[in-house]
Amino acid sequence: MLKKLLSYIIPINIYKQKSSISKTLELTWNNGKLVLDSENTNYSYGSLERVLRTGLKSIGFAKIKNMQNILVLGVAGGSVIRTLTDELHFEGAISGVDIDPEIIKIANDYFKLNEIPNLEITIDDASEFVRKTTKSYDLIIIDIFEDLIMPDFVFGKAFIDRLGIILKDKGFILFNTMILNEANKRRNLKYISEFEASLFTARKITKVEQHNELIIIEKLYLV
Repeated sequence: MLKKLLSYIIPINIYKQKSSISKTLELTWNNGKLVLDSENTNYSYGSLERVLRTGLKSIGFAKIKNMQNILVLGVAGGSVIRTLTDELHFEGAISGVDIDPEIIKIANDYFKLNEIPNLEITIDDASEFVRKTTKSYDLIIIDIFEDLIMPDFVFGKAFIDRLGIILKDKGFILFNTMILNEANKRRNLKYISEFEASLFTARKITKVEQHNELIIIEKLYLV
C-alpha cells in the first residue's frame, strides 16, 4: 500500500525480469496503478489499456457485451481482457493466445487472469493458433508486439485470409498497430487493401495515444 501511495509522486518499480521473447518485463506502480511494461513501451494497464478501450468503444460496448466468442491474440498482462470482463461485464467465452509463458505467469500472479472463469489462455504462436483453430469468433483483438516490433506475419496475406475465415459474419477485427514513420502508414493501408471490399468494411482510428493506429475490420453479412 505504501508503494502504491508513493507512486503518485514517483513511479515505483517492484519487479523486473528478462524474457526470452519480450526481452525485459517490468512491473511498476504508477499513479496508484500497477502497470506492465517492456523496455520501451507499455504492455498492459497503462496507455495500451486506453488504446484498446478506444477501439472497443468505437465498435460499441453494448454490441460487444452481446457477443458469444472473443479471441485475444497477444494477452500480455491482460488489460483488454479485464476491460471486457470488469467494465463491459462480458460473459461469453474469451480465448487468449500468447507465445510468452513468462508474461502469462506475471499476468496470473499479479493480475489474476487465471481467476477469470470465462477465459481460456493458450501458450502458442498466434499464426499457428489461427491456422489450427476450428472455432469462429465475433471479435478478434490483435495486439502482438515484441517491445516496439510487430512481427511480419500479422501483415501477411495468409494470416489475413485465415482471420477472414474464422471471423463470424457481422464480426469485428480490432488491430492495434504503431505508426512511427511513413512506411508504417503505407503498411497499414496495404493491410486494409487485403480485405476484399465486397466482404469487409475497414476504418482507422489514428493517433491514439500519439503513436498508435487502430484498424477496425467488420465482416459483412451475406445473404
